[in-house]
Amino acid sequence: MPKPIVVFLGPTLGHEEATMLLDAIYLPPAEQGSVVAAVTAYDPGAIALIDGAFAKVPAVRHKEILWALARGIPVHGAASIGALRAAELAPFGMRGHGFIHRWYRATPFADDDEVAVATMPAELGARALSEALINIRLTLKRAERRAVIPRDVRVALEDLARSLHFVDRTYERLFARARARFTAEWQDWIEATERFVAEHAIDQKKADAKALLQFLAANPPSKQTAPFAFRMTEAWAIDLDDAAIALPDPSDDA
Repeated sequence: MPKPIVVFLGPTLGHEEATMLLDAIYLPPAEQGSVVAAVTAYDPGAIALIDGAFAKVPAVRHKEILWALARGIPVHGAASIGALRAAELAPFGMRGHGFIHRWYRATPFADDDEVAVATMPAELGARALSEALINIRLTLKRAERRAVIPRDVRVALEDLARSLHFVDRTYERLFARARARFTAEWQDWIEATERFVAEHAIDQKKADAKALLQFLAANPPSKQTAPFAFRMTEAWAIDLDDAAIALPDPSDDA
């Protein structure tokens, strides 16, 4: 019997839509210790990291992903913190998927803030309460390409979106602030952009997450050999202790 796939998913893609794409064990956004806990509980054939928690709890650690990879478990990432971690850990065998992952790989020092959103608690479905900056920027660029707005308006709106804290970053707040800040001759551009967004907004995070799930559905996972030797560190031992997580006995792999 094939081992299950574990997917860490939250605001990026709805659970119902996800389960139609891939039969898997769906867990809330990953945080410190989540990968170790999932490996211990489910002995997965693969892990897909899409969403992660980071504001009120420590974020999922690079070291625990490396630990899973060292055990031969393929770890895939896309869309949100999964795309970021995959870009950071590509040399160690974590596999990234989608536009956002490729963008992070190609953009040194890119901000984590690009994919951050405010969310409801996991118990209430972890629905997004704000919009990812990368989605806003891609949507504004689409509006420019389609001649809805000129470049200077697009750049100004993009800068204004970036200035908003990620928990406050919504299209509604963006356009309200733009109306208050920009001069009268730009008000028609703002209204045109608002109408465009209502029908043509890009959700690249969702698209990348769906593509990853479709890939895993079409490509059953197999055990892989990590291109590195895993070493425990004192810092990670402290992280595990903080998360009240114990590593499984290495003899369990035999």
